[in-house]
Amino acid sequence: MDFDLSWVLWGLPIAFVLGWLASRLDLRQMRIENRQAPKAYFRGLNFLLNEQQDQAIDAFIEAVQNDPDTSELHFALGNLFRRRGEYERAVRVHEHLLSRGDLGRADRHRAQHALALDFLKAGLLDRAEEALRKLEGTAYEGQALLALLAIYERSRDWAQASEIAQKLEDSGQGNFSGRQAHYLCEQAVIATPQDAEKLLRQAMQVAPNAARPGIDLAALQRRAGDADAAFKTLSGLAESAPAAIPLIARPLTDAAIAGGRPAQAMEILNASYQLSPSLDVLEGIVALEPDAQLARQWYVKHLEREPSLVAASKWLAGEKLEHEQFHPLLQGAVDHAVKPLTRYRCAACGFEAKQHFWHCPGCQAWDSYPARRVEEL
Repeated sequence: MDFDLSWVLWGLPIAFVLGWLASRLDLRQMRIENRQAPKAYFRGLNFLLNEQQDQAIDAFIEAVQNDPDTSELHFALGNLFRRRGEYERAVRVHEHLLSRGDLGRADRHRAQHALALDFLKAGLLDRAEEALRKLEGTAYEGQALLALLAIYERSRDWAQASEIAQKLEDSGQGNFSGRQAHYLCEQAVIATPQDAEKLLRQAMQVAPNAARPGIDLAALQRRAGDADAAFKTLSGLAESAPAAIPLIARPLTDAAIAGGRPAQAMEILNASYQLSPSLDVLEGIVALEPDAQLARQWYVKHLEREPSLVAASKWLAGEKLEHEQFHPLLQGAVDHAVKPLTRYRCAACGFEAKQHFWHCPGCQAWDSYPARRVEEL
């Protein structure tokens, strides 16, 4: 049977036309998809800038569905879920990223860090700790160590906190000697007296200018009945940490009275008061003054140097008024007004408390409470 070449001549142009049409359809579909993904992405950004998080999430989900391999969209979506408090959905997004085999090393570390933040924000500290530990040796190691430090401080695991603080200091993240001293002091609180003294002396070596180790050691010595040792510790602290004298004024006074050294304590407190008047130092001086009349005159001297409602209240308490029957009412009103002025205030967050804190219960900052009362700030 003879082969008809005319069919070949007709078939080649037809095949070419069909191939061209198919390629045009594929290109058109690709263009449509490429337009849809950026359009949804930019729409999500617009919603995000306008603080319309619900609409932004919907737009990003649409963008991810159009291009499921785009890691940046997944990161944006996961961060949005975390900001909204939808931690389970954020975890799923970041775990999906980590499960992808085509994810680059930098993006994998980024996803691991984001996952750790998800657990941290959700309060799942054990899972956050595990995720943060995996960031060792990555670009996120410094941030991970700081987060781990916050976790261990929050859970009061002072030994682990000390280890992390040392790693941060070794990596050049700052000086953590002050915190290390606090960690040792915290461990001393629950230790036996002998171990507590060792820990406190170690803290004094770690941070020689820190006030807390000396104050805690003096309190330990006073409880053991050694007033002389307590006085020696506090008087040494007055030289190494003069800014903390308002905090040690009362324990120094008590140790001096118990150990028979009121004159030495008076000399220390008077010298400090002349340089920088303080209500707590004033109270220590008044307690050491043997003459009651001279003791009361210290309040008047303080009022001459600077106005103080607290000092006025103390002076008024021992005065005899012309209309003595109104004295309790007047004293009660002044004492009520004075109460807020005798508190301590955190310099970081403004949290006020009756007692001085080394670790702010409000913002968790260390050494953020000045040694002076609110009225003196």
